[in-house]
Amino acid sequence: MSAVDHARRTILFVNIAHAFDHFTLLIFPTAVIAIALEVSSSYAELIELATGAFVAFGLFSLPVGWIADKVGRRNLLAVFFFGVGLTCLVLSQATEPLEFMIGLFVLGMFGAIYHPVGSVMLVSNATKLGRDLGVNGVWGNMGAALASGVTGLLAMNFGWQAAFYVPGILCLLVGVVFVFQVRDDGQSVNAGKKTAKSVLTVSRPILLLGVFAIAIIGGGMTFNITTIALPKIIDDGVGAGLALAVVGSLTTGVFVFGAMTQLLIGKLMDRYALPTLFVCLSLLQPVGLALAAFGQGPASLLGLVLSMAAIYGQVVINDGMVARYIPVQYQAKAFGFRYFIGFGVAGAAVPLISNLYEVGGMIQVLITGAGFGATIFGMAVLFYVLARSGAADVPDQQPAE
Repeated sequence: MSAVDHARRTILFVNIAHAFDHFTLLIFPTAVIAIALEVSSSYAELIELATGAFVAFGLFSLPVGWIADKVGRRNLLAVFFFGVGLTCLVLSQATEPLEFMIGLFVLGMFGAIYHPVGSVMLVSNATKLGRDLGVNGVWGNMGAALASGVTGLLAMNFGWQAAFYVPGILCLLVGVVFVFQVRDDGQSVNAGKKTAKSVLTVSRPILLLGVFAIAIIGGGMTFNITTIALPKIIDDGVGAGLALAVVGSLTTGVFVFGAMTQLLIGKLMDRYALPTLFVCLSLLQPVGLALAAFGQGPASLLGLVLSMAAIYGQVVINDGMVARYIPVQYQAKAFGFRYFIGFGVAGAAVPLISNLYEVGGMIQVLITGAGFGATIFGMAVLFYVLARSGAADVPDQQPAE
């Protein structure tokens, strides 16, 4: 097999893993609507059980970068497939709140493997960084999109348990194929090149890092608030009185639009500077979330579409910034740290949603999300100023190495 073919196969499995990662983590936020009816508990009480999943999703991202350098990224990605698949099967048999809480924490722990490992495997094998990051983003977002629709359909027709064991079995099967088809870390496509892609330099790197970290934290909060609460936002507002399967389908539609935005942002990254794209895209987050909060019917749905496009587009930009501003030998650790602060801190989103929902319903949840979005926009403007002070504002035209 040629190096190029091996790289393409590696990227394919990395993309599939990205879809499973977001799909499985978002099963419970939709299934909980059906579970609440079965166990006679409120949405606010049950959604808090997912807190551990999102805390673990961020917390365990930090050591994964270090572990990957020791045991190999391919091996850890195999652990991801088998760990996530088996945990979903266990969750399908849960009956008590404690069982859900422990199972979801373990699911988040295995899910944390993907981003630090998969992102570096993708960047290492990318032939055109922006395009490949955008396509990878689409896979992840489609996983999140299908989670709501598929979970709703499975729960309505076969019970909520099927929403866990069906994707669990599929994840295990893909893991078996991956083990036989991908034999190493898949970095051969860039091997032997004499020079690596230039890393952009800035005059005040520590300040730039701090600004970027705040933006990542804010992005993690808007990402988790919106993706976790989206089925309930639509259920309470746009889709009031509709069946769970219809609510899930509307949620899927919003996620699909976000996926297409990631593909567009990936292509724009190969033509325009990252700081410029960051500023333009981040403005849509507070605007979209505010419109979703105060709009009615179609206007609210439009706000959700705009905000989801911005939130998922920022994910692609953030990964591109790590690839462009961090030397290759530190990228595994950098991706681990990036997802640690983004998802780890954003684990607070679950109890925040629960508390805000009890106080003021989903309007209060969306207003809070808009506040985080406004913070991101401010950091994006500051990042733009700092980045231009020490580096040319140019797009990434070369493959990452």
